[in-house]
Amino acid sequence: QVLRDGRLLRAAQKAALALPTARLAEAVAAEWAAQGERIDLANMSLSRLANVAIDRTPETRPELAREAARYTETDLVSHLGPARSALRARQDAAWEPLRAWAEAEHGVRLHAVEGIMPALQPEASRQAMRAHAEALDDFRLTGLAHAVALLGSAVLGLAVERGRIRASEGYEMSRIDEAYQAEFWGEDEEARKRTEAGRREAAALDAWFDALGPARG
Repeated sequence: QVLRDGRLLRAAQKAALALPTARLAEAVAAEWAAQGERIDLANMSLSRLANVAIDRTPETRPELAREAARYTETDLVSHLGPARSALRARQDAAWEPLRAWAEAEHGVRLHAVEGIMPALQPEASRQAMRAHAEALDDFRLTGLAHAVALLGSAVLGLAVERGRIRASEGYEMSRIDEAYQAEFWGEDEEARKRTEAGRREAAALDAWFDALGPARG
């Protein structure tokens, strides 16, 4: 549990801010200790995730699992650039091993297609992703749901939650197309700010999963 000025901190809905590991409790406590006269929740990513895990996730587990599984239908890593292009080479190097891993280890098989048009993906893959999400505890499920949404990919989110890749690495994989285009056309200030914000969220996810400890099973 996390104390501030000797008093037990509570989540938004008044439940005790009790974390599953001492390392995560210490990380959340450090965020609170860094606050000044005003609390800046925007810079307290671990505390926000903890609040979600305690207040929201227990009541919305089926919805979170379904949403994570839904990403298999339009997964970023299944939509590729033209064959024999430089972009495709980068995508294949980063994404193909993870697609193979997701299929072999978790039964999440995705058909890769060129372009952005939707492709019919196996229902078994969606169900496998959903079953995996439902089997997680509230804290790992919270992290998985956040990772999948941030990266736009069930496969990348799954790889982060299982410790196959770091979230920071996954974030760079998720923006291969964007980075490739920026090499030719440049990056405006708004896009740069979005990228930096995404990198901060990815770093927070790394801290979250590091503090939870290695995945089991």
